[in-house]
Amino acid sequence: MKSNEDLQADVQDAIKWEPLLGATEIGVIVDNGVVTLTGHVDSYSKKIEAENATKSVLGVKAIVEKIDVKYPSGVFKVDDTSIAKSVLHALELEYQVPDDKVKVKVENGWVFLDGEVNWNYQKEAAKNSIKYLVGVKGVTNSIRIKAATHDSLEQKSVEAGLKRNWAINTTGINVKVAGTKVTLSGYVDSLYQKDEAGRIAWNTPGICEMHNDLHVRFSNGVHHNEF
Repeated sequence: MKSNEDLQADVQDAIKWEPLLGATEIGVIVDNGVVTLTGHVDSYSKKIEAENATKSVLGVKAIVEKIDVKYPSGVFKVDDTSIAKSVLHALELEYQVPDDKVKVKVENGWVFLDGEVNWNYQKEAAKNSIKYLVGVKGVTNSIRIKAATHDSLEQKSVEAGLKRNWAINTTGINVKVAGTKVTLSGYVDSLYQKDEAGRIAWNTPGICEMHNDLHVRFSNGVHHNEF
């Protein structure tokens, strides 16, 4: 298991490697695999880049995100009405998001997405389509999944999808299927593997609900439960 100091250095290096991020913008605090990100950035996209860079580092078990988005004073002063119009336009341009399925609310620069779509990739596409918009400080994605088919899922289909991914060690993953709900439990070797397992499970046709209860384990066999 990496020491707190070693993991902190690895996360800092991963963040510095991202071209969008400045070396001094993000603070990194590490406590037994739990990484807290602090600081201020001048765009929502930088906040997402910092989170993604941190997830990719081996040894990261969980992330506590405390990054604030603060646009330069007087330079990018965009009111909520303008942000809402920009979000609606971005959703219209995103071909993966069905028309008139996503509702938008903006409050103090924070965007709230609601509505129903048939696939999780559509839900994620809606969020990703607005991450570069000026004025956005954060996103709450409450879009629900309502699958087009209501047939019961087959557990072996989910398990096969996980095994096809080279990056995931499936020996510690348990799959439970109940109707159109999938629950993943057990252990994986990294936060990246946990996210990938969840993404793949969501790709199963007919899924309406997915619970990712996987935990990241230390390399020496000691387990750590994420928050």
